[in-house]
Amino acid sequence: MFHSMTSGDSLETQISHNHRYADMAESQLIELAKRDAEAFGELYLRNVDRIYSYVYYRIGNAAEAEDLTARTFHQALDNIERYVDQGVPFAAWLYRIAHNLVANYHRTRSRWRLTSLEDVELVGRAAESPERSAETHEKQRALWSAIRRQPEERQRLLLLKFADRLSNDEIGRLMGRTESSIKSLYFRTLKSLRADLEAREWQ
Repeated sequence: MFHSMTSGDSLETQISHNHRYADMAESQLIELAKRDAEAFGELYLRNVDRIYSYVYYRIGNAAEAEDLTARTFHQALDNIERYVDQGVPFAAWLYRIAHNLVANYHRTRSRWRLTSLEDVELVGRAAESPERSAETHEKQRALWSAIRRQPEERQRLLLLKFADRLSNDEIGRLMGRTESSIKSLYFRTLKSLRADLEAREWQ
């Protein structure tokens, strides 16, 4: 679980968690957070791990993912008074902030960093033998490369499914789409990934 912030003053020095907010509805918390840092602290605790996971799987570097996660919540805290509830989870706004920060991060570099992503189990566990382990490692690399060749929306869908393990309904709410359209997009994405891998002679 990621709860530590590293960008500038830590959020823990600005907000504190109060258990009286633990069972409060998100919409109430948001309104309170506009004038009460402790309420924002509850929003932070509810969302920090998913935002960190999202950022980490996009850049593959733990230290820089911590920094971008911190910046995401600093920006959210700075702009919470202007937040307007549009009937979607608060996390959707946080993902949008994180997405923009990640995009800026990648624009300052010539290529995406993929090495750390190879450790994510998308094609099953490696067997004991070195030969099998090497084969699985190569499949991981091939799969992540194929994912990176997908359009941004499809990449985000896969990250929300694999990193956050969200349901189609939850992903739809975050992406502003219906559950059925997410199912359709997921099917098209898997089909596209398979075609991409087969074109490169990966089964």
